[in-house]
Amino acid sequence: MRTLIDEEVRALCKPEEIPDGDAVGFPPAPGGFTGLMAVRQGDKVIVYLNSCPHIGTPLDWMPNRFMSNDKQFIICATHGAEFAVSNGECLKGPCKGDYLETIAHEMRDGIICVPANAGL
Repeated sequence: MRTLIDEEVRALCKPEEIPDGDAVGFPPAPGGFTGLMAVRQGDKVIVYLNSCPHIGTPLDWMPNRFMSNDKQFIICATHGAEFAVSNGECLKGPCKGDYLETIAHEMRDGIICVPANAGL
């Protein structure tokens, strides 16, 4: 089987460990500073760098608190910017028109995996 990621990987979690319509954060890779976040909508999971494109601060205001109350947007804790879940586009806030950095990922044995150096 051919893989999308042709290098060492880092296992994050199983998709079902992320509540549907919500997001979960992950610490930085060893030697890194910036963590990751994975958001799930139904069967789809998207992994983003946990960093606002405006000034690079983490998006969550508390661990795993990334989403708006109605679960429609990813919210930056620093300035309240709103990002589309589907593509990470900033729709409202100081970085309007910028995008969250998407992290390549694939499923391996039912686990969401990213490149080992993701976020470095």
